[in-house]
Amino acid sequence: MQQFSLSIHGGAGTILKEDMTAALEQAYLKGLDEALAAGYAVLEQGGSAVNAVKASIVVLEDNLLFNAGRGSVFTKKGLQEMDAAIMNGNDLSAGAVAGIRNVRNPIELAAEVMLHSNHVFLSGKGANDFAIKQGIKLEPDEYFFSQFRYDQWKEIRDSDNYSLDHTHKGVEELMKDKKFGTVGAVACDANGNIAAATSTGGMTNKKYGRIGDSPLIGAGTYANNKTCAISCTGHGEPFICAVAAHDVSCLMEYKGMSLQQAMHEVVHVKLMKMDGEGGMIGVDANGNAAMVFNSAGMYRGFRNSIGENKIGIYKD
Repeated sequence: MQQFSLSIHGGAGTILKEDMTAALEQAYLKGLDEALAAGYAVLEQGGSAVNAVKASIVVLEDNLLFNAGRGSVFTKKGLQEMDAAIMNGNDLSAGAVAGIRNVRNPIELAAEVMLHSNHVFLSGKGANDFAIKQGIKLEPDEYFFSQFRYDQWKEIRDSDNYSLDHTHKGVEELMKDKKFGTVGAVACDANGNIAAATSTGGMTNKKYGRIGDSPLIGAGTYANNKTCAISCTGHGEPFICAVAAHDVSCLMEYKGMSLQQAMHEVVHVKLMKMDGEGGMIGVDANGNAAMVFNSAGMYRGFRNSIGENKIGIYKD
């Protein structure tokens, strides 16, 4: 029987154990475990890789701890603008959205773009109009409010600075970490099909409609049954310029590298030369998985059908 597997991430960055309270650490581990369980249940029941990654992302988007969906950070204007993408490695179909507002689960809208539009990428008001047409669940601004995200934004809103730091003040005076807030999932199902999905609220205090790598097919999200499925997290601009996710696929297809080798080359060599801090998760069509990062930590988890199960936050 084909091995199936699922891997998830909840962001990478300067995540140090000494900055983490026991309560917050447990909350993150619980959130990751719940997301893994949701996606893995789909695979166990014979479901598709696409549905598995979507199920995991929905759980992460509903969790205030992660910068996606409900937990999205504030923009310069004091709003949430969210991005997401999903890709099916079987037929290379994909859907992505950027700059959307009030959508409870951006990954569900990205999936609708993939399945029920003639397009790949929608943005702004047009994407929101499509969400309404497709019956995607919307929420009022209050749903996306969290005090610690607001306090974080308030500290820099009157400056021209933007922040990749997700300082969890107020929740528990918890962390002074630089954390690149993104959530992602990759999966290989029992039929050997693979998929990738990524969702984010972007940067705190971002302006001018800034979009990072997460919704860009080939940069932050990519899947191809011939090679791999990749979801990235990190400082988006270098990941865009490196076409990071697709580069892993190219190294596998054209240079014959394994998944682990290709991800290591991109994360620890190519991105490091570009000051590209962060990481990525990946699977191939044999169910092999890898989680690679050059930052101090990455919220991550992995489970497969041969009994391997791992959740981590810090460097091993």
